Amino acid sequence: MRKATLGDDEARSMLYEQFAQKMFSICVRMTGNRPDAEDILQESFITAFNSLHQLREQHLFEPWLRRIIVTECIRHVKKVVRWQPVEEEFMNFPNAETDNWLQGISFEQIHQEIKALPGGCREVFNLYVIENYSHQQIADALEITLSTSKSQYHRARQLLKERLLKQLVRHG
Repeated sequence: MRKATLGDDEARSMLYEQFAQKMFSICVRMTGNRPDAEDILQESFITAFNSLHQLREQHLFEPWLRRIIVTECIRHVKKVVRWQPVEEEFMNFPNAETDNWLQGISFEQIHQEIKALPGGCREVFNLYVIENYSHQQIADALEITLSTSKSQYHRARQLLKERLLKQLVRHG
């Protein structure tokens, strides 16, 4: 890490190789497409390498890099997603956390359906479920209302459930 901080290209290359695939998965999941994910990954690593001197504890590199990646994804979404008005049907939030409709569905199927969600739903879902942001943090980061964050999350859950259950019925 010290060599990478001093600008050693080989050390930086090793860091990139160690973390690129994992961080790329985050980018794809949050953007929903490979080209944007590749751009964000590259920009994030450039940002990280230029700021390495700010990282005090080397063992925190991965979570620090992940924060950079998520921040860049949020910045991207703010440029490309056009938020739809909150729909009445998503204002009443049922407690769907207790149902077990996800049992028997592979992670890969879930991952594919998350990537296929509409932009706003996908972003809120990822931030809330995967990145553990609160709805208030999501609203602040994306510059949307708290109710929009909540409705987008519940809309994403509903769409995922519908799509994944259709796959289960089709493929058993």
